[in-house]
Amino acid sequence: MSLDAVLSKLDADLDQAVTRLQEFLRIPSISTDPAYKSDVADAARWLVQDLSSIGVTATAHQTPGHPMVVGHGGDSGRSLLFYGHYDVQPIDPLELWDRDPFDPVVEDGPNGKVIRGRGTADDKGQLMTFVEACRAWKAVHGTLPARQTFLFEGEEESGSPSLVPFLEQNRDLLSADLGLICDTGLYDPQTPAITTMLRGLLGEEVTIEGPSKDLHSGAFGGPAMNPIRVLAKVLAGLHDAQGRVTVPGFYDDVEEISDEVARQWDALDFDAESFLGAVGLSHPAGEADRSALQQIWARPTCEVNGIKGGYAGAGFKTVLPSRASAKISFRLVAAQDPLKIREAFRAMVRDAMPPDCTVSFHDHGAAPASRMDISDPAFEAARQALSAEWPKPAAYVGAGGSIPVAGHMQKILGIDSMLIGFGRSDDQIHSPNEKYDMDSFHRGMRSWARILAAIA
Repeated sequence: MSLDAVLSKLDADLDQAVTRLQEFLRIPSISTDPAYKSDVADAARWLVQDLSSIGVTATAHQTPGHPMVVGHGGDSGRSLLFYGHYDVQPIDPLELWDRDPFDPVVEDGPNGKVIRGRGTADDKGQLMTFVEACRAWKAVHGTLPARQTFLFEGEEESGSPSLVPFLEQNRDLLSADLGLICDTGLYDPQTPAITTMLRGLLGEEVTIEGPSKDLHSGAFGGPAMNPIRVLAKVLAGLHDAQGRVTVPGFYDDVEEISDEVARQWDALDFDAESFLGAVGLSHPAGEADRSALQQIWARPTCEVNGIKGGYAGAGFKTVLPSRASAKISFRLVAAQDPLKIREAFRAMVRDAMPPDCTVSFHDHGAAPASRMDISDPAFEAARQALSAEWPKPAAYVGAGGSIPVAGHMQKILGIDSMLIGFGRSDDQIHSPNEKYDMDSFHRGMRSWARILAAIA
């Protein structure tokens, strides 16, 4: 099948694609606010109608929350499951927007045309790059490439409470060989990326208790054990002088990146000095023998996110507190088991308790990391296809944060996913004046057409 004809069709119909996107963006599908429940349902219906217009059999499946839109199209080739979400973040604070967030407009940006409005980059604009690629393919060839399943979620911005039950209850409906997810971004404006590693997350809250009540430091300072002192020692001991985490067994299941991926990352010329300089820092503080990029994408971390104890108000109060607490998060990679890390951490803290102090724990969630098997030839075919569209070659990259749906698709549906998106670091997702570059929208459509041609 001719790819050139599909690309030409996408170029010729760009204005119509923008018009469709603007229509979609005008629907205020804010999932977290019950006041917008009917609008979220309207967005689901809009997607069903749009998918139907390109020959996809689509249905809005009801859930305890917002609908899941599922569609099927194509009758030959590899089976692909494409995921995106159609709900958006709230628009507050409204006074910081330059225009109505749900009246999207194409305007001049510092680096070219952009479309501005809530949901442009996260995730309606990204979602539609794939739909438009399929629309052009259908118009040119009369059918869709591959056997395609579309899954569009309406609760991603409100914690995805219905996603796991829906995946578990509809394994057959969503069966596929490979997942495609469009909720990520470019490495830089000229370099596309396929995200293949997502770090997991473990959250722990530690509370240390000592005396039965707060004490006067003049009367009890010295002989009375201070829980803040104990907590500070525990927290200071979580890292060694080289920046490594000291929790026993923490690195047992950490895997090294391949030589090929290491070469790709080196070619990205990541500037740690500029990265840190943008936030007023200058020296990487993680593992001393690892690059800053590896620390963000491929290495596990332990960070203290908050400390509480004693008196921290205005003025001064000479008190020995009866308790002190801290919130600690672990970003995990590869095969690390968050529950194993939790038990090792808790045992380490318990062992550090002196006489007269007790410790309790409160968990704040545990999710494993996701790592995709790039030995599947489809990954390299997609990387080459992306490289053909953009000025610089595509790279396999990691992500410091988490995209839970990728892990759910691995665990529940048994498939790896290619995470490919065209957002940019200045898109202001979740913030006022969100935008999506027209170059990202246009090249994004063309990129998906190339990828489908390469892997279908």
